[in-house]
Amino acid sequence: MHLGPLQSVVIILATAAGIQLTRWLPFLLFPEKKEPPRVILYLGKVLPAAMMGLLVVYCLKDVSWTAAPHGTPELLAILAVVVLHRWKGNVLLSIAGGTALYMLLVQAVFA
Repeated sequence: MHLGPLQSVVIILATAAGIQLTRWLPFLLFPEKKEPPRVILYLGKVLPAAMMGLLVVYCLKDVSWTAAPHGTPELLAILAVVVLHRWKGNVLLSIAGGTALYMLLVQAVFA
């Protein structure tokens, strides 16, 4: 599909407007001087942990526990993430370390 110049400009402007709206909307809805609603404060407390749980379930949904290697690379990578996070407390280091270990395991060790 080939887009004309006008269509390309409209798509770029719509994307830019959508991005700016999502950046500005929280500050417009919840000004700094005003206390956010209790439901927003509650969601801010529970959603990060819920999202981590959702990501773990999503990552493990297609693991074959009955066939070799029985989820070993995934479990070792999860263990590495937990250990790295407990040790250093750095989220990016934990995720990068776990991802690197998982890629090494599936491409070199369990290939």
